[in-house]
Amino acid sequence: MTTLELLTQAKRSVPALARADTGLKNKALLAMADRLVSEQGAILEANKADLEAAKGRISDVMLDRLALSPGRIADMAEGVRQVAALEDPVGKVLRRVERPNGLVIEKTAVPMGVVAIIYESRPNVTSDAAALALKSGNVCVLRGGKEAYRSAAAIVSALRLGLGDAGLPDTLVNLVEDTSRRSAAELMEAVGLVDLLIPRGGAGLIRAVTEQARVPCIQTGTGICHVYVDKSANQDMALNIIENAKTSRPSVCNAEEVLLVHQDIAAEFLPKLKDRLTDRRTAAGLPPVELRAAGPANAILQAVPAGDRDFDTEFLDYILAVKLVEDVTEAIGHISEHHTGHSDCIVTEDREAADLFTACVDSAAVYVNASTRFTDGGEFGLGCEMGISTQKLHARGPMGLEELCTYKYVIHGTGQTR
Repeated sequence: MTTLELLTQAKRSVPALARADTGLKNKALLAMADRLVSEQGAILEANKADLEAAKGRISDVMLDRLALSPGRIADMAEGVRQVAALEDPVGKVLRRVERPNGLVIEKTAVPMGVVAIIYESRPNVTSDAAALALKSGNVCVLRGGKEAYRSAAAIVSALRLGLGDAGLPDTLVNLVEDTSRRSAAELMEAVGLVDLLIPRGGAGLIRAVTEQARVPCIQTGTGICHVYVDKSANQDMALNIIENAKTSRPSVCNAEEVLLVHQDIAAEFLPKLKDRLTDRRTAAGLPPVELRAAGPANAILQAVPAGDRDFDTEFLDYILAVKLVEDVTEAIGHISEHHTGHSDCIVTEDREAADLFTACVDSAAVYVNASTRFTDGGEFGLGCEMGISTQKLHARGPMGLEELCTYKYVIHGTGQTR
């Protein structure tokens, strides 16, 4: 099926979902979760083929991002079940006004319609996106990367079986067969067929979509995330946060890429940092973090000198750019110049410094004494997420059910004329 045929089919399926009440949508979601588990063998087999084809072509970190396991599939199913347990946003009255002439005007949440998602090599996005789209009343069109196509196809097949189990048409969840740039361009230009386009992936993909799309789109994902360690910080806490933010899963957009350290504690803190991220991890057989340090920081660390672009790079790997700053004000200035509006953190025991940081750092998620890795739909109580929006209209941060809705005004009258 061509991409245009798929989009036309998706658009025609919108009324079927509009007629589905919350109970039916939840029934379908639970059936979809069950099918992910029952079809686990086929999904893992498809994923194995994807991994074999990708070896030698992408990094080990990205291979881990692509890989599925029984545990990861169980987590995917649990994410779908969590979405089923959430409040249905569709039909929610956001504002109600009764006018002097007796008109009752209700600002009411409604689905977007057809939501298309272009994403790369994370198979779990397939089930997350489908679940969120269904619960919010949207038909989804998924366009995954070629590295993960077999995995995505097996996951969509399982999800469609679940839709059938619940008595809903399987055309509510759709997968684009063409993984070339042509299909991405077709989605970007599908005016009248795509109501919202969401790119999830690297900076190149997101830039291409936001610059070229003729349909409404959301800028998501690219994460040059910072951690600033203030002079008052609990240094053990800071080391724990940094190691988690950098190494727990370096290939994701909420991983830390840049560390800023107050110059007054650098001589004491940076050797601890090197010991924690490099020496101890090497001794434990874990991937060490390559520290790329600028100026005075490198004089202490004796690490790799930071290059011109290291503070503007989303490494998605075991690499961390390090710089010293004079105070929280300089940290805020550096972040403002180099960040991508995703997630940034201050580690401090100084309430005044924390308040200044949270007021002045203009990111979707700003943390005080916690890892940036929490910027995630599941961790924010959204069940899962469609992506992390780094823009300000109409959504910002993890995109859950409410962010997949727009609104319309429903007006009730008793024969009023103007």
